[in-house]
Amino acid sequence: MSEIYLSCVIQQENQARGLNFRCNRYYDGTTPGDPTKMRSSLMGVRVVSAARVSGGDLSNVLRLSLADGRSIIAKRGPLVEEEAIMLAAIHATQAPVPSVLAVEKGLMLLEDLPGSGQIARSWAQLAEVLDHLHRPTRQQSGWDRDHGFGPVAIPNGRTDNWVEFWAERRLCCHLPHIEPHLADRVSRLADRLADHIPTGPQVALLHGDLWGGNILIEKDRVSGLIDPACYFGDREVDLAMLSLFDQPPAAFYDACGLEQGWQERQPVYRLWPLLVHVRLFGGAYHQQASACLDMLGL
Repeated sequence: MSEIYLSCVIQQENQARGLNFRCNRYYDGTTPGDPTKMRSSLMGVRVVSAARVSGGDLSNVLRLSLADGRSIIAKRGPLVEEEAIMLAAIHATQAPVPSVLAVEKGLMLLEDLPGSGQIARSWAQLAEVLDHLHRPTRQQSGWDRDHGFGPVAIPNGRTDNWVEFWAERRLCCHLPHIEPHLADRVSRLADRLADHIPTGPQVALLHGDLWGGNILIEKDRVSGLIDPACYFGDREVDLAMLSLFDQPPAAFYDACGLEQGWQERQPVYRLWPLLVHVRLFGGAYHQQASACLDMLGL
């Protein structure tokens, strides 16, 4: 899968005039959109205003209003080039994502998708979207490059052993960074992980950070999945993350057609994002992580 590079320079002139961006050169990969139209439409268009987008805790995200009446999303961060590859991978499954208009080192420009709705009325449609995203693949578990949530590194790599991947790269990677008692309990779970999750589940593409804030809803339909941290693995991981901040109804899980025993595996998979949140924010997430381990008899 190739990347799209459209070298854009964002120049800050002053608050009164806003920002100008121009395109110097481009190379089109698999991202949707006509690159020649893309180039001509972006070149020399003045940005008349910029507003911070809510939810950008770990990166700088702005909505740019253009002089021609359009708006786009500008995202800055050290991993936006990899995120562009992830968005293209999700797009290839026919799940909706914003088009990548341009990406250079540290900066990505995205289509501004509508998202004024609430997920509460869209669970059935989300199940359909995830049916596309989570189609079985012949990929190895993992991802070719490491990623990260702000200062928290996400080790990846590839393996055919899902238990090994989850133990080493989703649990034990946290041990040096959390308090000793919690670390001991997580280590004991890693040692007996094969008792809780399958070694070789059906491998699907995962969004990797699937919570309500990363699901755009418009008119009761999913308009786009945003802010991915993709890798390949057990699709139940995405559902565990989804239940961390939201409360999907039973009908949603029924529509997903999950394998027997999925409810018992949810605490294992939910522990991963909770440990990330322990490291990022501390507080109540420590108690939630401990509650997952309680449910697992640890």
